[in-house]
Amino acid sequence: MKTKLLIYLFCLISFSCFSEKEDWVSLFDGESLNGWEMKIAGYELNNNYRNTFSVQDGVIRVSYRDYDLFDRNFGHLFYTKKKYKNYHLKMDYRFYGNHVNLFKNEDEAWNYKNSGVMLHSEDPSKMLLNQEFPVSIEAQFLGGSGIKERPTLNMCSPGTEVDINKSQATEHCISSNSNTYHNEDWISVEFVVYSDSIVHHIINKDTVMSYSNIKIGGEYLSDNFIDRIGEPLKEGFISLQSEGHPIEFKNIRIKETLD
Repeated sequence: MKTKLLIYLFCLISFSCFSEKEDWVSLFDGESLNGWEMKIAGYELNNNYRNTFSVQDGVIRVSYRDYDLFDRNFGHLFYTKKKYKNYHLKMDYRFYGNHVNLFKNEDEAWNYKNSGVMLHSEDPSKMLLNQEFPVSIEAQFLGGSGIKERPTLNMCSPGTEVDINKSQATEHCISSNSNTYHNEDWISVEFVVYSDSIVHHIINKDTVMSYSNIKIGGEYLSDNFIDRIGEPLKEGFISLQSEGHPIEFKNIRIKETLD
């Protein structure tokens, strides 16, 4: 009887683990940009200006090798097979190489080790030609230069507004309470999103940023959203950012949750 019970428990645990694993969907096949579309400010949809986005060695790579200068050519790579509303998103990222602008030192360069993932992004096919950011919530990735503290997984709000600690955020970007990562190692991050209600940024199983009451408005709102100010932002596409510093992304997985 005891043996049968142990076998039953083992099967139950195995099935649970298998079911959870099957719930996760990979958004990146490791070989191509199938399912992804790019929009770079100043260029038409899917114009991969100066080979910004590519796939190399099983990762999505943002490169500025062919750039002379980053002239506000903000870019975003959108997963457009589906909009997402309630979900758990995981990915790994790492900065590498040098940013393309020339400054006196790294601490003066706003785009030094600066990128991110955009949640609830608008449809890239409807963005204006020179629009720099999709209306979305940005989970901002920052890296340190070895000099001072610079947290990652911050919240920025292009064309959106959010509440933090039950009050509307008054700044476009709000810093998280994460550690600073100065090297070029891979960093694993997670996002738990409940529509417009609440979003959590997680690193090393620690929630470093939370915000709620997501709606359209605020800074960087494009003209095609003027008539939607105050409207709850309940869903959207997921996009990866190119903001002037080389970065790589991999292991991009999502698990949807019930409404």
